Amino acid sequence: MTDRTMLLGRFSAILLFSSLLPVFSASSATAPPVRPPVAQAPQSKTVETLCGQQIADPYRPLENLQDPVVKQWFRQESDRARAALDAIPGRSGLIGKMNEFDRRRPAKVFDLSITDNDRYFYLKQTPADETGRLFFRKGFRGSERELFNPSTFTDGKETSYVISSVTPNIDGTKIALTLSANGSENSVLLVMEVKNGLIYPERIDRCWFASPSWLPDGESFLYNRMNPASLHDKNREKDSRIFLHRIGKEPSTDREIFSRFTNPELGIRPEDIPAVHYDHKSGRLYAFTENVDPRLNAWYAPLETVSAGSIRWKRLFRPEDEVYDFTATKSELYLYTPKNAPRYRLLKTSLDNPDIGHAETVIAERSDASLSGFALTSKGLFYTLSFNGVKEELYRKEESRASDERIALPYDAGTISLGSKGFDKPELWTVIGGWNHDFHRFRYEAGSRSFRDETLSSLAEYPEYQDLTVDEVMVPSHDGVQVPLSLIHRKGVAKDGTIPVLIYGYGAYGNSITPFFSPALLLWTWKGGMLAVAHVRGGGELGDAWHKAGMKASKPNTWKDLIACAEYLVRERYTAPQHIAINAASAGGILIGRAMTERPDLFAAAMPQVGVLNALRGEESPNGPVNVPEFGTVRNPSECRALIEMDAYLHLKKGVSYPATLVTAGMNDPRVIAWEPAKFAARLQSSTSSGKPVLFFTDYKAGHGIGDQKSKQFESLADILSFGLWQTGHPEFQPPVSILTRP
Repeated sequence: MTDRTMLLGRFSAILLFSSLLPVFSASSATAPPVRPPVAQAPQSKTVETLCGQQIADPYRPLENLQDPVVKQWFRQESDRARAALDAIPGRSGLIGKMNEFDRRRPAKVFDLSITDNDRYFYLKQTPADETGRLFFRKGFRGSERELFNPSTFTDGKETSYVISSVTPNIDGTKIALTLSANGSENSVLLVMEVKNGLIYPERIDRCWFASPSWLPDGESFLYNRMNPASLHDKNREKDSRIFLHRIGKEPSTDREIFSRFTNPELGIRPEDIPAVHYDHKSGRLYAFTENVDPRLNAWYAPLETVSAGSIRWKRLFRPEDEVYDFTATKSELYLYTPKNAPRYRLLKTSLDNPDIGHAETVIAERSDASLSGFALTSKGLFYTLSFNGVKEELYRKEESRASDERIALPYDAGTISLGSKGFDKPELWTVIGGWNHDFHRFRYEAGSRSFRDETLSSLAEYPEYQDLTVDEVMVPSHDGVQVPLSLIHRKGVAKDGTIPVLIYGYGAYGNSITPFFSPALLLWTWKGGMLAVAHVRGGGELGDAWHKAGMKASKPNTWKDLIACAEYLVRERYTAPQHIAINAASAGGILIGRAMTERPDLFAAAMPQVGVLNALRGEESPNGPVNVPEFGTVRNPSECRALIEMDAYLHLKKGVSYPATLVTAGMNDPRVIAWEPAKFAARLQSSTSSGKPVLFFTDYKAGHGIGDQKSKQFESLADILSFGLWQTGHPEFQPPVSILTRP
């Protein structure tokens, strides 16, 4: 089964306690001036004509990250932002509480893999660890053994490594693990013998995309490798290739088996990311070309052809088939698709002779819910239904009954993820969570219809959040479409227009923000505020149509939905514009950047993290071409105009009173290159007339936030929360003017 991941907010576990809620005045937050820049960002008179429009790009020089003047400006702005953020009185207290509450949980377990013979491999992090260490145990109740600590891995420099993937072979006797440095996601692959912990001598670098796929001999695997280009080279991700490696062999001798060059007949483009996976359940090799388009482009072949000079691939899916996910048995294919079913359905067809056009419907589309996941076991087919992206139910397919069995859960679920060993094994696991209760992992016993808690992480109690309330509401957007909005707050908040609200969103790739428990993020509610999660179009909360209604030409719905949610909170007297902060990351930069440029009067603070803020220039960055299916290309006139419309940098206007803004970047970011947020911050600084701070912070030992060490996660979250609380008027977070203005 292919990997279909949902983007969730990733926050460290922190908690803060108070018996009293702070009192807020209805007046604006005091905003002491931050000391001005020492030097302005370098500019040019760059103007170009795209899709019939003249586009001025005054901060184009910032795209040259090797220019000494540009480097100096980045450092200056980072130092200035760091000084201002460190001066916020409540920030250090937040970090202290992060560490305090981290100690509540003796061990946090994540990235679990279970082999058919019940070997468990997982990462475990204790309060003493900056990142997860690799452990192994035989069965859920087996004694654990540490296999690898990434802190022992060094390149002789000041580099911090994290384990970015762990892939056991079929019988769990060997594992391939990848390590990435300083948040770069630029991984080096190692191979380990589980029995004795021996690490083989070969090192395979440039392994970012896709976990290795082991072949049945247990001695060889397939992997993707990028070209030897620098992190910021715009061609870095183009023409990556799939190689076959055998343990003990020199990687330079590995045979290339799938790429644009070995398979010119398949029409693979330079920007496509190739992947090959061996599925030991069906006994087939599956090849894919991938980008952000969820529609699979796939072929398959018998395993034995790997030993031949070339593999003759047989077409499996075309993009127009609209297969988003699949799993296979020995003879059948189960297909997850929105084709003629925007809320998704599950089909079944022959594996040897697939006929998608005449496939049997196994789970029909529901009009009131989206099919959000499924798993095959020897005990039957199980699936989940999602209602507005904020409530999920679990079902078992009953062939002999008119309706499927709804399975009673241990408690109401906002989010359910399913796991199994495949169609030939009985195990089914569910991970269940919500806005106000932590995730638990359960094994479902089909015979007794019961759940057994098999949570591997240590459990922690958070009595500080026992009075937390969740309201799920629907808000009419600019065009009358109803948008789900999750409101999380303490009981008894008064509707007097003074509640500080943090609106969090995303709205891209069809990814849903399903309910997750984060004591860290809930600090906002402990401080008397409300956390509002806006399930805007572009995400997947209401199915595939919800995604398509927020991409390319329809992208304005994404930020207009957020604006409508903010207006609802003001209209209902929860809050007022001077008490609203907005935050998102990555592609969510479009959401935040365009909301604040379209309605600067509606927000006190905006905090785009490592955000897409100069979408028109995205194709000139390393990760830009693979994102064309989601955002569009400048080569298509209508998509070019859509890119201009979603580009926050281009919509900044001189003399407008913009909200206080914290913009962040990671110098090692492989997904959103650092110059995108930099250009936005520079232009915003020269445009705004509000006198409110515009801070730009670049982390030189981080990337996109994926794979950051624990202390860095704490620091980043403390920056966001303290800046937002400062600007929405919290009395504990008001810096002294003298500190912020001193040279």
